[in-house]
Amino acid sequence: MDFLLNAATVNWSRGQFALTAMYHWIFVPLTIGLALIMAIMESIYVRTGDEKWKNISRFWQKIFGINFAIGIATGIILEFQFGTNWSNYSWFVGDIFGAPLAIEGIVAFFLEATFVTIMFFGWNRVSKGVHLLSTWMVFLGATLSALWILVANAWMQHPVGMEFNPDTVRNEMVDFWAVALSPVAINKFLHTVFASLAVGSSFVVGVSAWYLLKNRHIDFALKSIKLASIVGLITFLMLAFTGDGSAYEVSQKQPMKLAAMEGLYEGKEGAGLVMIGMLNPSKKVYNDDADPYLFKMEIPKLLSLLGYRDINAFVPGIKDIIDGGYTLQDGSTALSFEERKARGELAIKALADYQMAKKAESEAIAAGNSEAANIAASEAANYETILRENYEHFGYGYLETGEDLVPDVPLTFYSFHLMVMIGMYFILFFMVILFFQYKKDLRSTKWLLYIALWSIPLSYIAGQLGWLVAEVGRQPWTIQDILPVEVAASALSPGHVITTFVMFAVIFTVLLIAEVTIMVKQIKKGPEEVATEIGNEK
Repeated sequence: MDFLLNAATVNWSRGQFALTAMYHWIFVPLTIGLALIMAIMESIYVRTGDEKWKNISRFWQKIFGINFAIGIATGIILEFQFGTNWSNYSWFVGDIFGAPLAIEGIVAFFLEATFVTIMFFGWNRVSKGVHLLSTWMVFLGATLSALWILVANAWMQHPVGMEFNPDTVRNEMVDFWAVALSPVAINKFLHTVFASLAVGSSFVVGVSAWYLLKNRHIDFALKSIKLASIVGLITFLMLAFTGDGSAYEVSQKQPMKLAAMEGLYEGKEGAGLVMIGMLNPSKKVYNDDADPYLFKMEIPKLLSLLGYRDINAFVPGIKDIIDGGYTLQDGSTALSFEERKARGELAIKALADYQMAKKAESEAIAAGNSEAANIAASEAANYETILRENYEHFGYGYLETGEDLVPDVPLTFYSFHLMVMIGMYFILFFMVILFFQYKKDLRSTKWLLYIALWSIPLSYIAGQLGWLVAEVGRQPWTIQDILPVEVAASALSPGHVITTFVMFAVIFTVLLIAEVTIMVKQIKKGPEEVATEIGNEK
């Protein structure tokens, strides 16, 4: 694992992966969100026999299909990049990371792809019950697809259920269920699925509000808004709950990310949670007594309570995590960066020495020198012991200074707080929508309908911000504490990566424009026309 990669290659590879992931996440949440909503709509149709609900569900299935088809392309490219741009990473942990991705492709995606065909073309070919089952299976397939991808991502945030094999220089899975049922994975999965449902809900409400503003398809729009608003309100309340669980896991497993999320440079007992604030852009980690904030409003002791379930718990800041010396939750003392770096370098050297000793053992055996072979085997066993004792610090051996551990604090901080603010906004938004839906004539509140229409992008922005927090906040790690980004990339020339970056940026932008154009065209046609079009596909 002695790699020296061009910094430009690493940075462009990171940029390309971020580009693909962010474009992909434009399509995925609407796929999951619409899948649930249209399944509920069709369930109402089957239960009541009301043809209006049949037309409503058909319309949203049409929108779902457009989004689903284009989203596949970005997902495939995203997974291929692990082999093309991140080959060192793929070699080092492919035995573990590849397993959930394989399950996602073989089971979840094919489940979704199989039933989506019945859902689109089976209206006049299968019974109501079979068609309804296919629609729910599409939602299940989309959700399971997200599950296995998020299991893989959660393992990068908190690697468990593995053992390092020094002979192959690869991490190998020893406990599948530890990987699949990791608390980090479960919380990440729930939070991400609810975020997707939030996008679907706000999308349906916004589009339906446009129909009301145009005084078209009134009954369709009101029914869609009512259902989507209920789903949306429940979703955002659950997002707050699962967000708390995710934040707790971050505090336990990735304290540096939590410190960056809160702009916390100096740790404290009974730390408050910042509600709103502006960071001091000139703040430095060391030799700087400046206040980290230009201003802030915080709730006293809430960060300690949320992060450690104790209002007086000590929350380490950025400087504390680098310097170490504070007491951890298990009673042990946190190691400093320098201590972890020394142990990481010891692990890296032990690995190299182990490989040399094993080579010497093989050569001695081939030469028939049993004494030399025994000595080499004994040395290899000793080096392996040293490696395993220090392996949890392995990645620190590749870093230079403690400040290498610090992610982009402003980007992480502002992304996190803006995401939370948008979530709070949507809770209020859906409550207001439901109030006017039940107590007043929603059609007469044009100001609210315009807000609903222009709120669609906000749900997408919140989802993208969530991923920024998750991924930027764990830098410099590809795998937490084990593999930094700088040694995970492929040894490509910067020119090759820049070329593909530009190519993908153009392709994805064209796909996005195409999707939006087709969607707008279908929305303008309206539900009746779409229903007729699908009904003629016999």
